[in-house]
Amino acid sequence: MKPLVIVTRKLPASVELRMKELFNVRLNGDDKVFTKEDLIAAVKEAHVLVTTVTDEISGGVLSKAAPDLKMIANYGVGVDHIDLMSARDKRIIITNTPGVLTEDTADMAMLLILGITRRMSEGEKMLRAGKWKIWSPIGMLGMRLRDKNLGIIGMGRIGQALALRAKTFGLNIHYYNRQQINEDLEKSLCATYWASLDQMITQMNIISLNCSSTPDTHHIMSRRRIGLMQKNAYLINTTRGDVVDEDALIEALEEKTIAGAGLDVYKNEPNINPRLLNLDNVLLTPHMGSATDEARIAMGEKVIINVKTFLDGHSPGDRVLA
Repeated sequence: MKPLVIVTRKLPASVELRMKELFNVRLNGDDKVFTKEDLIAAVKEAHVLVTTVTDEISGGVLSKAAPDLKMIANYGVGVDHIDLMSARDKRIIITNTPGVLTEDTADMAMLLILGITRRMSEGEKMLRAGKWKIWSPIGMLGMRLRDKNLGIIGMGRIGQALALRAKTFGLNIHYYNRQQINEDLEKSLCATYWASLDQMITQMNIISLNCSSTPDTHHIMSRRRIGLMQKNAYLINTTRGDVVDEDALIEALEEKTIAGAGLDVYKNEPNINPRLLNLDNVLLTPHMGSATDEARIAMGEKVIINVKTFLDGHSPGDRVLA
């Protein structure tokens, strides 16, 4: 028997077709989200498990894995839902799909910046509810982007792609990163590096979170740092919900100590805090940063290459190190 590849979620049709051609694969035809019990059953059978962000691959799940499970190929960039240390201890290779969703996630971040600063969600709700009566010189006033300060937390691929977009709108680009990017790239983006995140936050009109979710970035926008934001500032998050203290953010939005937020990710998604849903000064989207045909197919193609490379006896190029 060929090694068994188990896929936890339904993937684009072209990706699944290619998988059936190449592998002994078990697909998820009805796209039912795997429970913990389903994941345990899968790790007991699979040689390769193809996971997504909806799968909590905990140490407890991995403790039930059969010796035949040698690889977890994640469909997506973030691997914070996988216990990497437990996987390493069991010598399970982890891969992800970097690079292919950069442009789409950067587009989403820019959309949220435009949408929240110009009150798009609030305006659409007003229109649909029949509450818009007539144009007013002082109605639905938002914030002009040109010459405002955008602070990007995490200047990797997505952060750089966002900086390129924001620059064309006349925003002043600032960033905080573990390491300063090279001088030529910094100049091409007209970006200013801040060694102190706290100091950067106090000077920004918009803060965009584009860092990976790691123990070091958990609540990087803490209650204290949210308190450092200007009253007319906006927070944008397209990475993971746990990089923000969501309760503190909600309080700041309710008390209007910041102007607003644009969010594509949440603390306990898909369960959204009802307090967020009741706010007008927040633009909410359902974790759709990479939701384009092109990105999702490219992610699947990356998974296929990683799995095939591994099954052919080689080291996959997108290997994640614990």
